[in-house]
Amino acid sequence: MSSKTTRGLTYERLPCEDIDTACEGSLDGDITLQNAVYDEFPDRQRVEQNLLRKVDLRMSILVLIYILNYIDRNNAAAARLRGFEDDLHLEGQQFNTILSILYIGYTLMQVPSNMYLNKIGRPSIYLPTCMAIWGFISILTGTTKGFLGAVCTRFFLGFVEAAFFPGALFLLSKWYKRRELGQRTAILSCGIMISNAFGSLLASAILDGMDGVMGFAAWRWLFYIEGSMTICVAICAIFILPDFPTTTTSSSWLTAEEQVLAQLRMEEDVGVDDETECSKDGESGLKQAFSDWKVWWLALALALLNVLLSFNAFFPTLSATLGYSSTVSLLLCSPPWLFATCVAFLMSRHSDATGERFGHITIPLLIGIAGFMMAMATMNTAVRYLSLFLMAQSYTAFVVYWAWVSNSIPRPASKRAVALAFINAFSSLGNITGSYVWPKSWGPSYWNSCAICIGSGALCIIMSWIFRRHLVRLNQEIEAKRIEEGQEGFTYLL
Repeated sequence: MSSKTTRGLTYERLPCEDIDTACEGSLDGDITLQNAVYDEFPDRQRVEQNLLRKVDLRMSILVLIYILNYIDRNNAAAARLRGFEDDLHLEGQQFNTILSILYIGYTLMQVPSNMYLNKIGRPSIYLPTCMAIWGFISILTGTTKGFLGAVCTRFFLGFVEAAFFPGALFLLSKWYKRRELGQRTAILSCGIMISNAFGSLLASAILDGMDGVMGFAAWRWLFYIEGSMTICVAICAIFILPDFPTTTTSSSWLTAEEQVLAQLRMEEDVGVDDETECSKDGESGLKQAFSDWKVWWLALALALLNVLLSFNAFFPTLSATLGYSSTVSLLLCSPPWLFATCVAFLMSRHSDATGERFGHITIPLLIGIAGFMMAMATMNTAVRYLSLFLMAQSYTAFVVYWAWVSNSIPRPASKRAVALAFINAFSSLGNITGSYVWPKSWGPSYWNSCAICIGSGALCIIMSWIFRRHLVRLNQEIEAKRIEEGQEGFTYLL
């Protein structure tokens, strides 16, 4: 039994792995050799299953982080029901400005953050550190006395929160193949819906039980408690989150074979080493991302989708139009989001199984549009509550869309890091716009708000269809080249 060193890692080879190594010495030969090794390695399936199980367990904390991320981002909407506006003496559009200013900082920091993360390769340190900082800023929001203080804390909250979602997507894309990525992205994105469901329950309990404790208003306790929870989870995440497969510290929880296989899987999926830049004329990832029109197109489509999904930040307000107390209104927010979580998980799982994205985006959007139409048509309590279920499930499109984005920009790693961050940053313009789509003056029917969401959803569907047609043409060109040159090539999921 001989030993083999691959990517700086040495492990013992089984007898079945002792094949001719004369082709080693070039990148292509090394990849060919490794494929041969693992094709004949009878335990590959077992090793791969163990690898995915370990990675899944560690990545699961990303869902909890995302839940807290959205709780800290959206708790102002719950606080609004219990005196937030009155205590800070907010007038006119000032509350909407407090919501929208978060996305200014959020937009500015995403690209630099992901570029830095790609450079240092230590998400296990970087992401939890950012999480602890935004938890502290959330606590500070509870100490504000007026509009200016709230605006400042919300701006810096978005500034620091910007690191998480594009960083998490980039981390997932470093460990999972394209057909594995959709379900994992879905599970991560379900954190939004879970946070809306259980965040409402948590907010209801805090706002009901903490009013006047130690002389503080209930809404201030909401920020104190939820910010403290975020800091506690951040400390735990430092010891749980994995780094990239190429980071040597990963070997502390992976065997040498599992670590080599983790890198090899990415090569097999996109056709090259994920660390190989494959750039023309030494172009940086930043230049490659910004010169690819697909990045801009996807960013605009997601911005339109975020306008449609802007109801999320005002969900307690929409629930309150049913005519119940603030406590009951918050409790009524949970069932629609639990329903949406189940739909998103099942649809994304089916999307992965079939390798299809466009249809799994379009169907939830059409159902969501139907929900907005129902809300526009009547003030009947039962019908409007049903419409909230249909609106909430439209988040399925957001979940599947991010899997499609990750699949459509596979390499190189530096380009993917910038592209994911830029798309999420640019799409946040939809959140900024959406913060002004639901003014109180349009309530309680919010007919105009629903009409704007329907229009943005329709435009998103059209742009997605055009993008799919483009990918079909690219796949036809790849197939023609494969037949002509006899080489296997990367194909896009539709």
